[in-house]
Amino acid sequence: MAKKKKEEKQLNYNEEIRRLKSEGPGRLYWLWGPEDYLRELYLQTLKEICVPDGEDSFSYKRMNGPELDLRELSAAIDAIPFLSERSFVELRGIDLNRFHEGDALQKLLEDIPEYCTVAFVQSASFEPDGRLKLIRFLKETAIELKFTEQTQDALVKWIAKRFSAYGKRVDLAAAQHLIFVSGDLMNRLIPEIEKVAAYAKGEVVTVSDVDAVAHHLPEAIVFEMTDHMARREYNAAMEVLDELLSDKNNEPIAMLAVIGGQMRRLYAARLAAEKNLGVSYVMDVCKLRFDSIAARLIASSRSFSLPQLKRAVELCAETDYQMKSSSSDDLELLKELVLRIAAGETHA
Repeated sequence: MAKKKKEEKQLNYNEEIRRLKSEGPGRLYWLWGPEDYLRELYLQTLKEICVPDGEDSFSYKRMNGPELDLRELSAAIDAIPFLSERSFVELRGIDLNRFHEGDALQKLLEDIPEYCTVAFVQSASFEPDGRLKLIRFLKETAIELKFTEQTQDALVKWIAKRFSAYGKRVDLAAAQHLIFVSGDLMNRLIPEIEKVAAYAKGEVVTVSDVDAVAHHLPEAIVFEMTDHMARREYNAAMEVLDELLSDKNNEPIAMLAVIGGQMRRLYAARLAAEKNLGVSYVMDVCKLRFDSIAARLIASSRSFSLPQLKRAVELCAETDYQMKSSSSDDLELLKELVLRIAAGETHA
């Protein structure tokens, strides 16, 4: 059931673009969510439909947050478009969760003229507070589009298209691996695709090409480390840990959180494997979006026993407590944790 709920919330970008072009623009839009690449593409299409001759001082107004001058907004909404059928008001980064004049703003937005389109464009990190009256009003009144990460199939097709623009083909395994190591947000993937395409010597981009130059997120590096542990490649696991910690941005306590999350996922996957619950169940429980990652997690978990993984989760909790309550060296505590997990400790 949890998976079905997630799929219902998945934004179909192409369908939304088709709807916009066939039905025309509405009066009030609310664009938010982590996938800022698609958000900006949609906004550009919306803007081009509303003001086809381009931005001008008569038909297009942009206001940047976090504050918002309601008198300026009122004037922009009421202004009659000149040499254009519509006017477009773009509101960027307004902090709607902390806006103090919510009632006055709501009153303005309730009376947008037929010829005007107003679009709130939120940052990728914005999360609306559903308890607020203004937020509830926008959910009920605006055309709300939450730009979510795309499905695996859609993302793989998009990656293949981007590589094609560089004269390269990418096999499925390489595309999935790029998503795994660099994340599933398009703006993050664009520079990685460019680097990999420039590096790849052959016509077809491979997993090795991706591994050689693509940026690896800490979560992906930790996944690789636990894979080495599962294969009893302990020296390789410690080398991966050293690589992770060589980046000064990766603080030990933050990396502990990543390792703890991975050990909990491995434990859940091992329990699921014991009961033959399958990939879909692991995706739901571990909040994984792609079946290829879930399958890899299950395979890795089988190399550990349940007592080993249970103890690994406990060790992560104990190390977290030590880091936060003692004067011990956090880096040494983290290295000791990895060594104890690798040793297969099963009890305190």
